[in-house]
Amino acid sequence: SSGINAEYGVTYVTCDTYLHNPRGSNNRLNERNAVRRNANRLFDSQNNNRGGYNTGDAEDDAANNDAKKQYSMQYYQSGPEAAAESRMIVEWTNQHGCGGSEDSSPHKLNCDIVIQYMCQNDVANSNIEANDNTNKDVYLRDGTNTGTQNYQNPNRGETRTGNNQDNNNNQAYRNRMNGNVNNLQMARGYQESLIWYDMCKYREANGGLFTADQRLNNGNLGYKDASRTRQNPNGQRRGFECPEERDYYPYWFPTLMTQSYDTTHQTTPWIDMAYLTSNTSRCDVIKKGSFNQNGIPRCVLDKGTTDRPRTYGKSITQAACTAEGGTWVTFHSYLEILTGITTEAACNAKAATDKRNKISWMSLRSDETAKKCVVQAPEVDCTTAPWTRVNHNGNSPDSQGNASRYDAVLPYFPSDDKKRCVMRLRYNISTDDYD
Repeated sequence: SSGINAEYGVTYVTCDTYLHNPRGSNNRLNERNAVRRNANRLFDSQNNNRGGYNTGDAEDDAANNDAKKQYSMQYYQSGPEAAAESRMIVEWTNQHGCGGSEDSSPHKLNCDIVIQYMCQNDVANSNIEANDNTNKDVYLRDGTNTGTQNYQNPNRGETRTGNNQDNNNNQAYRNRMNGNVNNLQMARGYQESLIWYDMCKYREANGGLFTADQRLNNGNLGYKDASRTRQNPNGQRRGFECPEERDYYPYWFPTLMTQSYDTTHQTTPWIDMAYLTSNTSRCDVIKKGSFNQNGIPRCVLDKGTTDRPRTYGKSITQAACTAEGGTWVTFHSYLEILTGITTEAACNAKAATDKRNKISWMSLRSDETAKKCVVQAPEVDCTTAPWTRVNHNGNSPDSQGNASRYDAVLPYFPSDDKKRCVMRLRYNISTDDYD
């Protein structure tokens, strides 16, 4: 492997499967017994309470409440040349089988395995590591206790209509969100952001999704929101994961974790690494739907000023956005922004040296004219999923008798800055009854 700077891993997550390398948490943290303490800590794993791996300790003694004594796995990033690859074997077992084709090794199910990661600058701040509250609404972390972050839902006091209601709505939103930020705890794990989940609670559920016999309940704002899906009809919260985005891929909403670009942390959206499937005929559709190099629109209500802080609402179509008084804006994903490059010529010169990423002089959103040197990740790798039989949760013949695995090429960050990253593996299946 070839690399330049160390890339730091934070918490590795799984969803309805068991991730063994890197160590998948299954929502475990530092438990001293076989059973995890909080199945809703960061995400919906839908797994046995005895699965998963603890966060590592950097010393002989347990880290306990000292985040500086936790050990995060470290990996070297790839280099800019095509041959300068740093690789990592991603290995897992899945519960209900996967892979195969109708002709050679038929299954009665269809499956997709999605591998994604999110990174941010590894800000060197010992106070943050020591559980200071600085940047607690941004900083990716495992946390030191197993509690779920606190959150207060939106309410209709933020969406009243009629004369002179606008100021009241904004004040109600501001008060609630200020309280939500104040109630975040540095000692608790944090992956998806508070603002990302709040968008989810405002956003209207996609009415075209299959819900079987499940009846989705209305949320606090009086309509079915994106926290309610076939698998989560009551809108239960797990960390700040958005259930609709978790359950469906590719997603039709930009997975940006902040309302505006953060120069200090540069937290990326979810970056698509691999889409492993039993139906590779959909690869063209998957690549076009991936946020990696394709713009995805959302409804923007305002610019996020002090007086008008909320930029998001319920609309998921352009027509509904116009009716809501918003603007339909296309957003672009980024692996990082090269802030030291300030001209198009310099950006193009940098792009010529990078054979791995897509580097462009561009705006991050369609309603802005200012341009930056934007690094976008490679296209998602869409390929056949390893074959496993149903109700086995074991090894795969496609992996030479090992557990299911994917040979991942780690990203290249042209800034050479160290990164904190979180990785997740999603496992979705449907039976041939709905093929």
